[in-house]
Amino acid sequence: MSTPDERPPAAPLDKVDDTVGGAVDGKVDGVVDGVVPPEEGGRGMRALTSDTFSAMDAIGGARGVVESVAPGLLFVVVYLATGQQLRPALIAAAGAALLAVVVRLVQRTPVTQALSGVIGVGIGVVWAWRTGDASDYFAYGLWVNAAYLVGTLATVLVGWPLVGLVMGLFAADGPLSGGPWRNVVAWREDRELRRIYTLATLPWVAMFALRLVVQVPLYLNDDVAWLGTAKLAMGVPLTALVLWISWVLVRPAQQLVRARAAQEHPEQEPSSHP
Repeated sequence: MSTPDERPPAAPLDKVDDTVGGAVDGKVDGVVDGVVPPEEGGRGMRALTSDTFSAMDAIGGARGVVESVAPGLLFVVVYLATGQQLRPALIAAAGAALLAVVVRLVQRTPVTQALSGVIGVGIGVVWAWRTGDASDYFAYGLWVNAAYLVGTLATVLVGWPLVGLVMGLFAADGPLSGGPWRNVVAWREDRELRRIYTLATLPWVAMFALRLVVQVPLYLNDDVAWLGTAKLAMGVPLTALVLWISWVLVRPAQQLVRARAAQEHPEQEPSSHP
């Protein structure tokens, strides 16, 4: 029989990554990946829980960058190179997204990030194909950013900041480590933690707002070249920067949580006596 103290084992990290890690992200694409030891770093918003920060790891490595950038880059390049012909550009973008999924399937690696890219590119391709307007390839992305802006801002206004929910989800006693789901929001009882997590969520609000401020006028003016360039520049690079800013802002919270845990469980600290 199991003892009362036993808990079911936490889900393997590779499985957790597939279901959670890519949700915010560049897709906050996403984001914005379970729990990993601090020294192992993290991908997506899981990077906020790490003691060290790697921009490349946070955005999914070199492969993640290529998979995120290639469809949009090819769309703009092919569109301009063919004299602003829409069909070749759409085919190039769709082909790049599908190729990323096929390569991952062949290599038997997680397809979550590539698959989410296919969905986004697919919607953009169909939208632009039906309207015949190249700018509409980017319309879906603008709507997604608008939704993220509203949703992220709402979490701040109602006192449940997004970064706090992420930190609670990936906490050592959080549900992804086998803890109860109530621990996801345990930090709300601490005024200082609420303040820190709210502050760390504001860069995400600013990023989504800035994307719309810059890209919507370009979309309305049908300036495909500049719109595509802005989308690329404000995609992976800006997401990595916002992840780093949030990571810096949550450091005091991490230190505070660890200090309080040490005070509550002093017996877990190594003894200084033989």
